[in-house]
Amino acid sequence: MTTGVRRRMGVEERRQQLIGVALDLFSRRSPDEVSIDEIASAAGISRPLVYHYFPGKLSLYEAALRRASDDLAARFAEPRQGPLGARLLRVMGRYFDFVDEHGPGFSALMRGGPAVGSSTTNALVDSVRQAAYVQILAHLDVSDPPARLELVVRSWISLAESTALIWLDGRRIPRAELELQLVHDFAALTAVSAAYDEEMGALLRRVLAEEPADGPFGDLVGRLTALAS
Repeated sequence: MTTGVRRRMGVEERRQQLIGVALDLFSRRSPDEVSIDEIASAAGISRPLVYHYFPGKLSLYEAALRRASDDLAARFAEPRQGPLGARLLRVMGRYFDFVDEHGPGFSALMRGGPAVGSSTTNALVDSVRQAAYVQILAHLDVSDPPARLELVVRSWISLAESTALIWLDGRRIPRAELELQLVHDFAALTAVSAAYDEEMGALLRRVLAEEPADGPFGDLVGRLTALAS
């Protein structure tokens, strides 16, 4: 008969465990409501040992945010194959997977939390937005975006953030509908910009030429046509 012996973790392994535990707790409740004692208990260690690896809850919160922001940014990565509308819809599906899984933490990051306003938090939020921006430009096969395209893409990223935050307050609209609506929003923003600028018009025509009638963009055209009639 053998008895279990708790394996001693190395420094980095323990740090990563604490970050994972904290991220799980912050994902289920606002970080302001999570104590160091709870984190220590969930990790199976003492409160003083948490402070051995992190000087305080703020530093642990920022480390958890860094892992979460890396995860969120990675969800905008998508193979650049097939129609743009279908690609964006898959991206939105992964984006809302994250929002669904980490609701309170996502809300605290965007609306305010123990690290709100800190240079670290601001930099992490900006890094996610920039990663999304770069990925969308790559999907459009544009390396040097004109001013109107930059405005469209950055506005759309902000719209996705605000839509997710509003959705978290009660989830009153089916998630799948919002994901599709956001893809439609991208097409609509691009179309409005194209009405003012020929370069954007050429971009829109190129995108639509590759879209199937039964894709997300084709669905939008059908809905608008039915509404107009």
